[in-house]
Amino acid sequence: MLLAGKVAVITGGGRGIGRAIALKFAREGAAVVVAARTDSQIEAVAKEIRDAGSRAAAVATDVAEEKHCQRLIAAAEAQFGRVDVLVNNAGEYGPVKPVEEITPPEWDRVIAVHLRGAYLLTRLVLPGMYARGSGVILNISSLSAKSAFGWGSPYAAAKAGMLGLTRVAAAEAARKGVRVNAICPGPVTETKMSKELGKILAERMGVTPEKQLAGFLDTVLQGRGQTSDEIAAAALFLCSDHASAIIGQSVNVDGGTAFY
Repeated sequence: MLLAGKVAVITGGGRGIGRAIALKFAREGAAVVVAARTDSQIEAVAKEIRDAGSRAAAVATDVAEEKHCQRLIAAAEAQFGRVDVLVNNAGEYGPVKPVEEITPPEWDRVIAVHLRGAYLLTRLVLPGMYARGSGVILNISSLSAKSAFGWGSPYAAAKAGMLGLTRVAAAEAARKGVRVNAICPGPVTETKMSKELGKILAERMGVTPEKQLAGFLDTVLQGRGQTSDEIAAAALFLCSDHASAIIGQSVNVDGGTAFY
């Protein structure tokens, strides 16, 4: 098993990509701490992992809040002894509006959930990882960090900021035994966030959701969206020893959409 004996904290783990990562990591031997704001969702994921014979805990967390992040890492360390792997996946798309219509509170919330949350948790786990001389941090960014789409500037800015954080943290951590990387997923059309976003975009464009989705997927070389399991498979590789020489990278898992 690729993560045997490891302890992984996964934010946004109650559904979609985060849930898929939590389940895959558990199947590969990791003890998993599932974090998100909705108790019922994370408890369900943790129960699914435990019912399959693996170790898991659920910790309700709003990653935009420093006290919540402190409580999450403290809970992981108290139950499992340490944090070997951190996956910063929590997020929300935020307002689907042009820049001039977005209010400062709307902007601040999206930046806080994605970028501030990733920073807060990174700074909390790094001292322990440095002390042990090992660890992995994986930031789930987005195709939006590399390609321009209208009506989502706070999300794009936050996800691009995560790539900057990834590179600098990787540069600081590499010789201390800690690897930091990012994944940029393309359209994971099965998730709740993607479906809700598609409906809103279709309304703004004056087309059906089906036509909006078809037009977007036509820009993908594979001609289809990605699945949560495909993102989770990439996450597993990057968090395993098979990726031992991969440092500070942003890996596109997007069916062939962006090329840098």
